[in-house]
Amino acid sequence: MVQEKSLAVYKNRPAVVLGGGDKIEILLPGGEKLKVRPKDIEIIHPGPAGSPDSYTGELPPGDIRGAWELLEGTEVPLAELADLVYGEFTPQSAWAAYSLLSEGLYFTGSPGAIRPRPAEAVAADEAKRAEKEREAGEREAFLARLKESKLILPDDRRFLQDAEALAYGKSDKSRTLRELGLAETPQEAHRLLLDSGAWTPFINPHPFRFGVSPGSAREPLADTPGEDRKDLTHLKAYAIDNEWSTDPDDAVSIEGNVLYVHVADPGSVILPESPADIEARGRGATLYLPEGTARMVAEEALPRFALGLTEVSPALTFKISLDSGGSVAEIEIFRSSVSVTRMTYAEADAAADNPDLTALTALAEANIRRRMAAGAVAIDFPEVHITVSGEHVTIEPIRQYRSADTVRECMLLAGEAAARWAVQNRVPFPYVIQETGELPAKPLAGPAGSYQLRRCMRARSLSVKPGLHGGLGLSGYSQVTSPLRRYTDLLAHQQIRAFLRGAPPIPDDELLVRLAAGEAAAGATVQAERASRQYWTAVYLMDKKGSTWTGIVLEKKGPRAAVMIPDLGLEIQAAIKTDAESNDTVSLTLGSVNLYQPETVFFSA
Repeated sequence: MVQEKSLAVYKNRPAVVLGGGDKIEILLPGGEKLKVRPKDIEIIHPGPAGSPDSYTGELPPGDIRGAWELLEGTEVPLAELADLVYGEFTPQSAWAAYSLLSEGLYFTGSPGAIRPRPAEAVAADEAKRAEKEREAGEREAFLARLKESKLILPDDRRFLQDAEALAYGKSDKSRTLRELGLAETPQEAHRLLLDSGAWTPFINPHPFRFGVSPGSAREPLADTPGEDRKDLTHLKAYAIDNEWSTDPDDAVSIEGNVLYVHVADPGSVILPESPADIEARGRGATLYLPEGTARMVAEEALPRFALGLTEVSPALTFKISLDSGGSVAEIEIFRSSVSVTRMTYAEADAAADNPDLTALTALAEANIRRRMAAGAVAIDFPEVHITVSGEHVTIEPIRQYRSADTVRECMLLAGEAAARWAVQNRVPFPYVIQETGELPAKPLAGPAGSYQLRRCMRARSLSVKPGLHGGLGLSGYSQVTSPLRRYTDLLAHQQIRAFLRGAPPIPDDELLVRLAAGEAAAGATVQAERASRQYWTAVYLMDKKGSTWTGIVLEKKGPRAAVMIPDLGLEIQAAIKTDAESNDTVSLTLGSVNLYQPETVFFSA
């Protein structure tokens, strides 16, 4: 029979027995009363026990180590341990002895049979506990420094690993931020890392937040197969691009009314479902960041397939015959070998006496007229090139070159012709489709007009069924000119190559699955690039508070307006003077920069 007022243990908590029976009524710390089965409790003292709250404080002083040494090689009940350590067996000493047993440092066993632990085990645990206490003390001091807005010490970095994981988007929790009473968000973690000095502004976390790898693909490429290629080295082929381009994957030639678009041919070694193909699909596209490039395919692909890096380059050539109106009349696609001359846009524009470039320019201008007549939508915004070198950010406006328009139109013709080829040959193919939406009857001129049109445009979509690309003014379109840096282009090349060698292409349903996977990954890449550009722009401006900039009003609503700052390639919302209209220039002053959002605030000067 359980005695009333005896001291028991219930789920490692002290309990005082209030009454017996089939179920025993007990009183727990805090005044909670329960009825429990006899087997749910363990009596450790017959009583009379005081309030259970009196047993929840610190252990009383006693000769713990002396008792541990004295009991070496023996086994005793709880009552004897309490008497050895505390000199008496009372409810208080019984609970204290039970707590020593539960703690597990010096003693082990059960209340009826307690044994001292081996000396080496005790020493090891004491060392661990001392280390834990030291670590806790150092963490407490670290948190105190953060709360006082002091810079961290070098050894403090280990306490910020959880904050770094949150800032990178690799975790959604942070013990450090929680203990500081801060919101557990990537932005708040970034702010903490910057304010504490753990990070400099030259750490960009945004690619990681979108799950994008900042390093290039690693899967090695297969050996180049022995394939028959048409020798086109007699043609003058030009790869024209920005001066900072390092991965030229298209070149153009012209003979009368025949346009040749030569495209890099990594599809010769990146076969469907090969490791390199799967990795490329998981990336979706090459990641272009101001601080560097993470390629969709392994770096070894550049010297092997980029056009113009070697004397002769393998290519997939799109031979496009144009009719008198500049439309695609015939299309032939074949494997080729080409000799490519690389040029920058500036060099191409300066080569006014080059008959090939002159002919290409005329072809491009005719194609622009054809597309515009078919309802193409022309959107033109100032662009900038952002680079990060060490701890220096540079933002340079991108000049507009006539040759850039020429190259764009040649690539559009290749995409249009490839789509027609796929339909004619009944090859499952990735098509790009876009509805134009409801456009204004009379759009504004200049940047404000481009802003109007862009807001009306619907998002493009990818499909295995051909359809209108209203934005480009094309009845059918596919992207085929960048297989080194866009997975959808590589997928199109795989389908073309299968047809050329007489093999079955990937069927529609399977093609759609791969297309969706590649496009989802490419979408994350685009988001990472956009967020990174916004971040590096903020870094560029962080020491320029009070600087003035010229903005162009895109749209005005009351006292606020959407404004483009051409020299930064930046669109902002700002309060401006009331008499400014669309396309007017306004003077803006930089008021503040927030790196961790990132956000820049300008106001009308």
